[in-house]
Amino acid sequence: SPCFKGFKKYPLFQLRVKMTLQLSAIRKSFKGFDGLLVTDVNNIRYLTGFNGSSGFLLIARERNIFVTDFRYREQAETGINGWDVVIEKGERARTILKLSRMLGIKRLGFEVSVSYEFFRRLLKKGLVMKPFKNVIEKLRAIKDDEEIGLIKMAVRRAEAAFLDVRPYIREGVSENKLARMLEERLRKKGCSCIPFGIIVASGRNSSMPHARASEKRLNGGDLVVIDWGGEAGGYFSDMTRTLLIKGVDMGKKKEIYQTVLEANKKAVSVISPGMESKKVDNSARYVIKKAGYGEFFGHGTGHGVGLQVHELPNISRNGKGTIKENMVFTIEPGIYVPGLGGVRIEDMVAVNKRRAVLLTKLPRELEII
Repeated sequence: SPCFKGFKKYPLFQLRVKMTLQLSAIRKSFKGFDGLLVTDVNNIRYLTGFNGSSGFLLIARERNIFVTDFRYREQAETGINGWDVVIEKGERARTILKLSRMLGIKRLGFEVSVSYEFFRRLLKKGLVMKPFKNVIEKLRAIKDDEEIGLIKMAVRRAEAAFLDVRPYIREGVSENKLARMLEERLRKKGCSCIPFGIIVASGRNSSMPHARASEKRLNGGDLVVIDWGGEAGGYFSDMTRTLLIKGVDMGKKKEIYQTVLEANKKAVSVISPGMESKKVDNSARYVIKKAGYGEFFGHGTGHGVGLQVHELPNISRNGKGTIKENMVFTIEPGIYVPGLGGVRIEDMVAVNKRRAVLLTKLPRELEII
């Protein structure tokens, strides 16, 4: 969900140049249809800067139309540049049909994220509909300097919040208390919203990759997985650190941690523009499999982060496509052993002309409390 309502601020010339390039790339993908209906709120924001709760875009071969309701009339008329602004009245499907006829659109592309009910309404209006998948999302996967700057700020805010909470991570404190403290610190550091529910999972709970924080208290010998993120200007960060509470039977847990750390470092080191994304996943997975823990690493090695916490590229064994310059994504291998605990080490990287650069700066070496 968007963190706030308004418009992303660009210098006007920069916005026009960026928008022209974006729309040119979208129109090149017009194969078998005459226009594109954009309804995903993140894609609308990316293309126009609009971050309100109601609106859609209609992109034809020669015109760009932004449609919203009366609540955003003034904001749209003053904040949207390069788009014809239309204030909708009545049923949305009828508005789309009227505009499509005006623009000469007979075959309309639509984002696959639309609801089936809405899709059927448009079909009833007589439009020929064609699914349109990931064209805008592929553009979003390549960040510009401003976007990377906002993501870096989101990383800094998240890391600063964690360092404030770090002294309170000790035996006896509950998972829920740590999660609440971390959320409070994120907001104090300037985050307008929290990207996702903060994960604090200790002991047996840590073997569940997406465990929810509970009233369980940290005990001696517990692995403690903390997964959280920050926000800046509507862009997000995502990171995970695992700590170990001093106690008995620590040998196996240290071994697991070192294996995950090696997998993390290996994956970061192999990244370069032009390589297949699944090969990044393979590099981390090979380290974990070689150590005998392959069956305990079930999720992908990483995912893109930007206006959403999970977006392209997909860094997994089934990932498609190649790594490109200015992509930003996570590297987060993990091992999760039921009854023993789990380890995940998640960093964020940005890809330059030659390699991946770590955006996250928190230490990755095992910290024993």
